[in-house]
Amino acid sequence: MKRRAFTLVELLVVIAIIGVLVGLLLPAVQAAREAARRMSCSNNFKQLGLAMHNYHSAYDRLPSNGTGTGIESSGLVNQRRLGAMAGFLPFFEQQAIWEQLSNPHQPEAGETPAQPTILTANGSWPAFGPRVWEDLDIYDPWQTEIPTLRCPSDPGTLPTGNGMTNYAFCHGDAILRVGYNSTNAFLDRGAFRGMFRPQVAGRFRDVLDGLANTVAMGEIATDLGDRQINGSVVNKSHLGNSAALGTSGKLCLDVADPQRPQFVDDSVPLWNTGGASRGARWFDSFLMINGFTTVLPPNSPTCPLDWGVAWQSGIYSAGSRHQGGAHILMADGSVTFITDSIEAGNTEADSISKNYNNVGQQSPYGVWGALGTQAAKETVSLP
Repeated sequence: MKRRAFTLVELLVVIAIIGVLVGLLLPAVQAAREAARRMSCSNNFKQLGLAMHNYHSAYDRLPSNGTGTGIESSGLVNQRRLGAMAGFLPFFEQQAIWEQLSNPHQPEAGETPAQPTILTANGSWPAFGPRVWEDLDIYDPWQTEIPTLRCPSDPGTLPTGNGMTNYAFCHGDAILRVGYNSTNAFLDRGAFRGMFRPQVAGRFRDVLDGLANTVAMGEIATDLGDRQINGSVVNKSHLGNSAALGTSGKLCLDVADPQRPQFVDDSVPLWNTGGASRGARWFDSFLMINGFTTVLPPNSPTCPLDWGVAWQSGIYSAGSRHQGGAHILMADGSVTFITDSIEAGNTEADSISKNYNNVGQQSPYGVWGALGTQAAKETVSLP
């Protein structure tokens, strides 16, 4: 009696068929996983939208993206660099972190704060903590990674282990002086056209263009160390102290590698200190870290200037690790996905600024720019 068995040829054919099926299935599995991550990312944003509205209901205002204790010249406490996200904490179920942050907090054994002079009489950090760039590896609120603030599609991490974010605040469509604080002698009030600004609280009543037509927050991509356009920050030394970027956004677009447009050219210096990169500190109001402007479309470069007050002028772009665009939170609490191809007007236009006598005019950056302004009286439709 003959033994019934597969021949070698039959086994090879079966293995080949299985290999083909696996090859066909894996992309579908990866696509399904990314779809789930993207949905989770959108849900996080909806939670932040609810937190924003609940905060406004409670206080009849929005938190400024730049608040806290101390004054700019004192060198003490946090110098009003605390981001708006801190105010939202109790409103998206992070009451425990809010309690830690808003009360004196005792260092653990062996922890030495960078500024011992700010400690209270019993050796605690004061309420609202140290300056936001200090004690990143020991102050517990700074160390806390909040899942709601991280998009699952972005794998970025930091060696300091402090909490990061993928959700930033919209500062409007200006380039020059857009990050200046309220005490700066060279402040340009006409440049503050977004819903958030340093040290000044906004209100929904200020949004004359309509809550449904105004961007409140947007996704940002963190730095993965691979020079990708959407997560990298061009060092302020590249464009230096020239205000030319205010009349030519193309200067920022030109940092892309001609052979690999999704990456910054190797000749362009980057700011990659980790703890001061895009999204590196959820608690920091610094525009380079936790803000964006609607000058260039999502997933464009971020190019700060050394002009005036360093890092407070420039182009700060939204971005994400999703394919083709980024999530945006509108002022009415809705979340939409804006593609990289959104109409963004004239990149060679003069920035809205007292320098160019165009304060109060409609955004020169098309639909994208108009969505970033809260009271420029533009009538736009979401793409």
